[in-house]
Amino acid sequence: MARVAGVSTSTVSRAFARPGRVSYATAEKIRAVAQELGYRAVSVRRPMAQGRNRRGTIALVVADISNPAYFEMIRGAEEEAAASGYTMLLAHTRESGVIERQALERSMDIVDGIVLSSSRMSDAAIRDMAKQKPTVVMNRGVKGVASVVTDNARGVHEVVKHLASLGHREISYLAGPEASWADSSRWQAAKRAAVEYSLRISKVQSEFPTMDGGARTAEQIATGRSSAILAYNDQLALGLMRKLKATGYRVPTDFSVVGFDNSSGAALIEPGLSTVAAPLHALGATAVRNLLAISNGAISTRGEAVVLPTRLVLRASTAPYGQRESR
Repeated sequence: MARVAGVSTSTVSRAFARPGRVSYATAEKIRAVAQELGYRAVSVRRPMAQGRNRRGTIALVVADISNPAYFEMIRGAEEEAAASGYTMLLAHTRESGVIERQALERSMDIVDGIVLSSSRMSDAAIRDMAKQKPTVVMNRGVKGVASVVTDNARGVHEVVKHLASLGHREISYLAGPEASWADSSRWQAAKRAAVEYSLRISKVQSEFPTMDGGARTAEQIATGRSSAILAYNDQLALGLMRKLKATGYRVPTDFSVVGFDNSSGAALIEPGLSTVAAPLHALGATAVRNLLAISNGAISTRGEAVVLPTRLVLRASTAPYGQRESR
């Protein structure tokens, strides 16, 4: 603006912050340039604890915005925030705890509170964050910090029970990010359920929690002994199914596959993906609702996470155990 108007940057600053110290002609010229360039002055207030001086902004941090499972969570959080007069600032951290911390440090002074979804930071870092700003964690339980999670244990138990009822005796858990609390929770639940139903279970580590990551595990799955696979999320399951089909295997004849989240793509693939449905919209809305309550003075229990129910949605990707064709 200073370059286009032919003035110094300090003159531009005074024209907006202290217009009385700039001549009328100069101020009008700067305003005309501002309009031409689409510039709009935004007032950023210093942090205030609560009350009428609140900033009216909430930060929502997500690990992977390309994952459809986040769409409904974001929608639920945004709608709840808007209903209470707040604007939501969205940060995408690309599954990196370092990027996550940097994003939070940049936004700390302009938000009233923080919702962390599937955080990749350490528990200690999250607790430190919660000391500075009201904080709620989604998809992860952190001692000392308000949390909202889905019932991973029940969802996984229902999957293993279903696969056992179909006659499968060996299953694989297709794992997500090693830094993921939800992944650890689901793996532990799968091992407990496997013991309960006398199944053998193994863990297959994916490189990324994406469709491409699932596809890259297809060869290991195909040459293994398991006849059924429970994936950490739908994206891994969908990628695995596509790759198995491309290499001549059939789902569910050769392999039964189950995902987690019931995201939008689960019902679109052929065959449809059986999956654990998580209340994604409610997850986002509940997290924001609790965050606003805490920022307005409510006392967080901070002992036990709020647990939202899950349910098993059966489609055509699972079937009774049969003899896999030799290849």
